[in-house]
Amino acid sequence: MAASVAHPSFHTPATWLFLLRCTGPDGRSDGAARDAALTTLVRMAEGGIHDQLGGGFCRYSVDERWEIPHFEKMLYDNGPLLGLYADAWQVSGDARFAAVAESLVGWLRREMLLPGGAFASSLDADSEGEEGRFYVWDRGEIQSLLTDDEWPVAARHWGLDGPPNFEHAHWHLRVAAPLAPEHSALLASARPKLLSRRATRVRPALDDKVLTGWNALMIEGLAHAARIFGRPDWLALARGALDHVRTTLWREGRLLATARHGRAHLDAYLDDHAFLLLALIELLQADFRADDLAFARTLAEALLARFEDKAEGGFHFTADDHETLIHRPKPMHDNSMPSGNAAAILGLLRLGRRFGESAWLNAAERALRLFQPELGRHPEGAATMLMALAEARAPTDVNAPACTDVSCCVPEPVLQAR
Repeated sequence: MAASVAHPSFHTPATWLFLLRCTGPDGRSDGAARDAALTTLVRMAEGGIHDQLGGGFCRYSVDERWEIPHFEKMLYDNGPLLGLYADAWQVSGDARFAAVAESLVGWLRREMLLPGGAFASSLDADSEGEEGRFYVWDRGEIQSLLTDDEWPVAARHWGLDGPPNFEHAHWHLRVAAPLAPEHSALLASARPKLLSRRATRVRPALDDKVLTGWNALMIEGLAHAARIFGRPDWLALARGALDHVRTTLWREGRLLATARHGRAHLDAYLDDHAFLLLALIELLQADFRADDLAFARTLAEALLARFEDKAEGGFHFTADDHETLIHRPKPMHDNSMPSGNAAAILGLLRLGRRFGESAWLNAAERALRLFQPELGRHPEGAATMLMALAEARAPTDVNAPACTDVSCCVPEPVLQAR
């Protein structure tokens, strides 16, 4: 399944991770679910939604083929996608998934890394007042940059030998034909030439706000991918971002939501706390550090003290001392990011089982009891909550020391018990 809707096509990393983790009644991997996820990830990697030169993914595609994107690049979806492509490589051994992860981290380091170690929020879609201008090409410009040997290989592979696919006038690169192994060196020599030329263009604007939750999603993705691929340099990037968040956005025992040029403000929300807790747990698995554990414990206590609905279960999106609202939501479903409640449950389960903290485990169980009836009625769009339910119902030895690996499957009995 290349996409689950006609158009446009949005990233849903949690759904694909859920499919990778699904098992059949015999306890083995559900091949159909796994293949659906892997096929989608291949199609995305081959599409124009994936920057074929510079790496990273745009926000969504305007078609069902993942071909033409809305060219904005967001931090919040590239983090989970990095972890997902690492998982896809782990279960399949397909080198294409490793290449996607490598190029995504290259983009992150080159274009999103800020002084101090944190990551910027997004890159705009426009430059010089036109969407996609930075990314699309005239065919003649590409041909003029490549050798006579490189050009036919690049033209066939990226669809430059066909009609323009962007506004009937320009070419946006996507994989239009497979690359023969004997041509890989030619494409590898062509790519940096095009990337260098593109770097001379007027760049899209960078939103250099540091958002706690978005950085946490990238820290988690980096630490997870670093562990799977054995990349200490990626782990160092994750640690640098975490250190910035801790020194800049953790003030007097409270987490703040955003900072720019070192000036932090606004109390953090449920998502910020939950995503950062999961990022810390992933870092602890990759490379244990005592102060990471202490910070994770502090965040877990803050979740319970300031966000939990102790009467009904679940976690409010806003803290108990937030300005008074008509309604304090407790969102269950994923949207462009994972559900904050599901992320909180996962974090409390993983940390609680690891260290035997019954208060954290009980809070996770109360939340699951609250959401389980709705999850049974409307499971669509709630993949993260389904994975949280699966971890809670799985034997404890499955979840320790880590159920962040794709090998921690969603068993069929859990799905049937919805």
